[in-house]
Order: sequence, then C-alpha cells, then structure tokens
Amino acid sequence: MGFVKVGTENSTDIELNYEDHGEGKPVILIHGYPLNGASWEKQTAALLKAGCRVIAYDRRGFGNSSQPTSGYNYDTFADDLRAVITTLKLDDVAIAGFSMGGGEVARYIGKFGSDGIRKAAIVSGVPPYLLKAPDNPEGLDKAMFDGIGAAVQKDRFAFFREFFGNFYNADETLGKRISQEAIDASWGVAARCSATAAFACVATWYEDFRKDLERFDIPTLVMHGDADRILPIAATGNRTSRLIKGAQYVVIKGAPHGMLWTHADEVNAALVPFLST
Repeated sequence: MGFVKVGTENSTDIELNYEDHGEGKPVILIHGYPLNGASWEKQTAALLKAGCRVIAYDRRGFGNSSQPTSGYNYDTFADDLRAVITTLKLDDVAIAGFSMGGGEVARYIGKFGSDGIRKAAIVSGVPPYLLKAPDNPEGLDKAMFDGIGAAVQKDRFAFFREFFGNFYNADETLGKRISQEAIDASWGVAARCSATAAFACVATWYEDFRKDLERFDIPTLVMHGDADRILPIAATGNRTSRLIKGAQYVVIKGAPHGMLWTHADEVNAALVPFLST
C-alpha cells in the first residue's frame, strides 16, 4: 500500500491510496462507484499471471484514499490519475477504467493526450454522454439523476443495498455467478466511502465525454455487458465503440454491470491479452 499526494484541504493532505504489484508492462486499473481498487481482484490476479505490473488506486473519497469535500469532477479525477502516473514515473502504460473509471480514461486522453499511454480500455463505462439534450436525444432525463442523488442524501446505506441488486442482476445471478457474501462485501466497501463523494459523484455520471473520445489515437478496447441495468449498453458501450476510431468492441452476453465479478472469466479472456501485450 502506498499513497500519492494530489492536493490539500485546509490543514490536511489529499492522498490517493494505491497498490503496486508485479513486474512487466504497467497497467493502471480505475474502479467504479461506489467501490475501490480491490474490486478488480479477479482481473489483477489474471494480469499478474500474464506478467504485468498492476497498479490499482482508490478514487478520492473512496476506499483508503482521503475523503475531501471538493474535487468530485472529471477534470480533477483526470488530474489525480496524472499524479499517479507522474509520481510513479510510469511510461508506456495501459489504463483501464470500469464504470465511472471509464470516464477517467476518457477525460485523461481528452485533457492530456496519449503521450506515454500505450493502450486504453473502457469497461462497462459511463461514456459517452448520459444526459438527454437536444443534440443527445438518446440520453436520460436529468430528473432520474436528481432522484438518485436525493436517495443517496436521504439514506445512502439503503440506496447501496438496492443499487447492488441491480449492479449484479442479483435476481438472476445470485447463487450462480455471485454469492450473497460477495454482494455484502461490496456493500461494506460502499458504506465506508465519503458521504460527500457518494452524493457528488452522481452528477458526474452525465458528463459529456464525446469530444474526449475524439482524441483517442491509441489501441482501445471497449467492453460492455448486454444485460447492464446500471448503464444500459445502447446508451453507453454501443455509442462509445463507434466514437473511438478503430476501437475493439467486445459485448459480454448476459452480463450485468458488475461483470468484473460475475463474468470474470469472459471479461479476462478479452481484457488480459489486450492489456498485457
């Protein structure tokens, strides 16, 4: 476990917790809401076996990272990722983001370009743009996001319980692809996140990443489950794969949003060879 300083808030440092294991080509794994870097455990093990150096960090407000009351926007998240890369002196690195983490990947390339980045992967990602607008009729009404935010503010612990049911499609996968204990473990991680972050991050889900995706000029893998109830594939993966020139697109049949766990074998079959070469 290590820490990267990314700023200050009054008298305290803002630090990101990270794990750095293995040798070989470096890969950075960026987690989704409301989890932490350990949510990649099944992919981390496979990447290490494939001979990669694997770095997974906790987003500000989550896991063992600091819990500031500011900075919950994608420009800052991209700056935080930049700090991880520069502090660890990483070059020729692959970056992979799951769910919200897909936004970090998109904004990082959009803001900093691809210098030093060899490959990118967006897995069950939030891009390209979820908010309904005159130029984005496929998006969702802002009232839906406002309702989620209100539920988080009222009782985030109750919200997380319902959220993870849909995150893993528990009505279909429980006892087959995931245990109740694994779902409870996810809830336990979520319960430790910052109350500020839990609420503030909801508004980031409808960030517009379309111009960021236009800047991609490196090999990119887009992966999505076709049974995703959190970020439906028609609004996300299908469109992202078309907006990134030359993107490789892999659809995991029957997979929910939380397919890093429920469909780990299927995910790893495509993700590990891509990131490790």
